[in-house]
Amino acid sequence: MDVPMGKVTVEASQGLDRKLFRQTVEITDRRPVQVNVKLEPNGFGSAGSEHWSASDLHVHMNYGGSYLNDPQRLARMAEAEGVEIFHELTVNKEQRIPDIGYWNIFPGSERDQIDPDARMVWGQEFHTSYWGHRGILHLKDQLLLPGYAGYPNTAAASLYPMNADVYDMAHTQGALVGAVHPFDSVPDPFAKPAQQITDELPVDVALGKLDYMEIVGFSDHKSTAEVWYKLLNLGYRLPAGAGTDATTNYAAPIRGQVGFDRAYVWTPGWPVGIDTWLDELKQGRTFATNGPLIEFKLGGQMVGSELKFDAPQPSVPFTVKLRSIVPVDHLEIVCNGQVVKTLSTDATKESADISGSLPLHESGWCVLRAWSEKAEYPVMDNYSYATTSPVYVSIAGKRAYSKKDA
Repeated sequence: MDVPMGKVTVEASQGLDRKLFRQTVEITDRRPVQVNVKLEPNGFGSAGSEHWSASDLHVHMNYGGSYLNDPQRLARMAEAEGVEIFHELTVNKEQRIPDIGYWNIFPGSERDQIDPDARMVWGQEFHTSYWGHRGILHLKDQLLLPGYAGYPNTAAASLYPMNADVYDMAHTQGALVGAVHPFDSVPDPFAKPAQQITDELPVDVALGKLDYMEIVGFSDHKSTAEVWYKLLNLGYRLPAGAGTDATTNYAAPIRGQVGFDRAYVWTPGWPVGIDTWLDELKQGRTFATNGPLIEFKLGGQMVGSELKFDAPQPSVPFTVKLRSIVPVDHLEIVCNGQVVKTLSTDATKESADISGSLPLHESGWCVLRAWSEKAEYPVMDNYSYATTSPVYVSIAGKRAYSKKDA
C-alpha cells in the first residue's frame, strides 16, 4: 500500500484466537519496505479434529446499499477473520429480499460448498419486529415467504404468521431457530407508565420451540443475559449463541465485520458435517463472545451437560480457562442468576487457568462469564463480553423454578 513518509504502524489480525500483530516502521525514501507478519496463537486451543470452531450465526451478504457482495468474496471475509462456519441469513429489507436469487443459483446442499476453510451455511432472518426477529439456520429446501409480518401500512400488516408458526415451518426443514439481537434493556412488565412489550420470546421458550439465543449480538449483552437468566431459572434449557448482524456489502456496516460477535461450538471432529455441528449448538456446547475466549467445566463436565445428584453437594470441582485479546475486568461463575465465584486473572488481565470448587445446593445451572467495564481496542464494541452456555444441575430430581422470574 502507498503511505506517507515518516513512521507508519502496521497492524494485522485474524480473529480472536491469535494475538494482534503491530509493528512500526520508518519510511525514509520512496523504496518499498517489507513487513513480515507473524500471527501468534494465544494458547486457547488448536485446530485439531476436536476443537472450538469459530462461528458467526448472523451474517447478511447483501442488505441494501450501492455495493453487491457474492458468496466467494463473503467466504474470504470470514476466512480473514478466522471464522470457520458462518450463516448467511437471507432477509427482507423494507420489502426487498436482496439475496433471494442465490437460492436458485445454489440449490440444496450446493449452497454450503463455497469455501472449505470458511463454510457458508444458508438460512434466513424472519423480520417480524412486533414478535421479535428470529434467525433460521440451515434451511435445506426453501425460504419461508413472505419472510416478514406485522409491517404497518403494507400488504403484510397482519401479525400472522406468529413466530411460533415460523418455527414449525423451519423445523420441518431441519433448521434451528434462535432469537437474534434480543434486548437493549431489560423489559419491565410492571413499569408505570406501562411498556408495550410484544416480543414473543417467553412464549416461544415455554413452548419448547426456540433452539438458541444470541446473548452476544447487535444488542446489549448484559441486558440480554439478564432476560436469559430468568428463562434458565424456570428450568428451560437455552444455549448461548452469538451473531454480528453483519451487513457485508455496506461501506460502513451497521454493526461490524464478519465474526465481530461469534459463537464457538465444540466440534468432535473436523471437518464436520453441518448436521453434527447444528446438533452440538442445540446441545449447548457453546460459548458466545466478542473478544474473550473462555472454557468452563463443572464436575468434570463441559457446558451443555447435566450434573445429577441425589442430595445437595458441599463441594463440586470446576476448571476455568481464559485467553483474551483485550484486558478483562471481571471473570465470574454465575449460578442461578447470582455471582457465586469471582476469579482472578494474570497481571495483564488477559489470561487465566484456574481450578477450584463450589457448593451446589439446589437445581439450576451455572455459566462462566468474562466482561469489561468499557470499550477496549481492538474489540470495537461498547464493552467486551463472553459467556458460556450453562452446565445444568439437578438435585434430588427437582426442576429449577423461580416464581419471581416467572
